[in-house]
Amino acid sequence: MISIEVLIGQCSGLERHVLERWIAQDWVRPDAHDGVYAFRDIDVARVRLMLELRDELDLGEAALPVVLLLLDQLYDLRRQLRELGDAFTRVVPGDIQRDLTTHLMRGSNQ
Repeated sequence: MISIEVLIGQCSGLERHVLERWIAQDWVRPDAHDGVYAFRDIDVARVRLMLELRDELDLGEAALPVVLLLLDQLYDLRRQLRELGDAFTRVVPGDIQRDLTTHLMRGSNQ
């Protein structure tokens, strides 16, 4: 975990008041104890993504919540698919796995 000062120092173009606004809007969710923020790796990655969207892709702050929501949904679906794939490999017999994989491959080629 890192402090707000360290995060601002690591992220070029990030201003404290902007980061505090993003926290207030719940776009970034660091741990907070007695008014002191502690940022995990996931928080740092999200801040960097938001800076990239804002600065490099010229995405306005009004659009950020929509893009973040869509990305969160995408990441959640990927996690669910990974869990489903893991469960599939653990539970389903090998011959059924092969049959289903063959069937799915045929469907993607049509």
